[in-house]
Amino acid sequence: MADDGHAMIAVQGVSKTYTLGSVHVEALRDITLDIAPGEMVCIMGRSGSGKSTLLRQLGLIDRPTAGTIEIDGQEVSGLPERRRSALRLAKLGYVFQEYALLPELTAEENVYLPAMMRGGASRLRRAKAHELLERVGLAERARHRPKELSGGEQQRVAIARSLVNDPVVLYADEPTANLDTVSGRTVMEALSQLNHELGVTVLYVTHDPAESLYASRRIRLEDGVLVDDTGAA
Repeated sequence: MADDGHAMIAVQGVSKTYTLGSVHVEALRDITLDIAPGEMVCIMGRSGSGKSTLLRQLGLIDRPTAGTIEIDGQEVSGLPERRRSALRLAKLGYVFQEYALLPELTAEENVYLPAMMRGGASRLRRAKAHELLERVGLAERARHRPKELSGGEQQRVAIARSLVNDPVVLYADEPTANLDTVSGRTVMEALSQLNHELGVTVLYVTHDPAESLYASRRIRLEDGVLVDDTGAA
């Protein structure tokens, strides 16, 4: 686990309140934590506990109502949307439940799509996509389209895609929720292996206690409050 002395993610007093008509719902309440470079962190909690909401704040998909977030030494919660979008593309990777692969593209093309958005040589993009598919055990499936892949294979393609721009943090929101037990285990093993081999910081949400065992650290939320932080330095 890499750690050069600074927090990869620093969260200070983050709260998130949603307004539904005249009703105010406190999804997160005064969350403060630091995550070191190279950690693999599991965020757990019951449905409605705020775990996916927290991941959305840390992944710059949503903005907190209060508090600050720093990623790799940069304060990001107050940035304008254009800069947040550029930061998401350059430094952050995402894996979702639904895979979000484009059906008309091959696995390889799906993987290098985010790299196309940053420009650069086509040959290098393809080489990087092939390397990442090899890392997740799918090099021989590079020319297959999503409908020709199992759910577990599609999710591993999504993991490879999340890494194509060399992010410093990878966020995964219940990445095995739509998979059977064997496929889910394969996906979690792939995330763990990439965390160890590449040193990328991984934050993932799960409701499955067995999947929490892949993490070096486990954070538990209840009603938007951080109630347990096991394995923190």
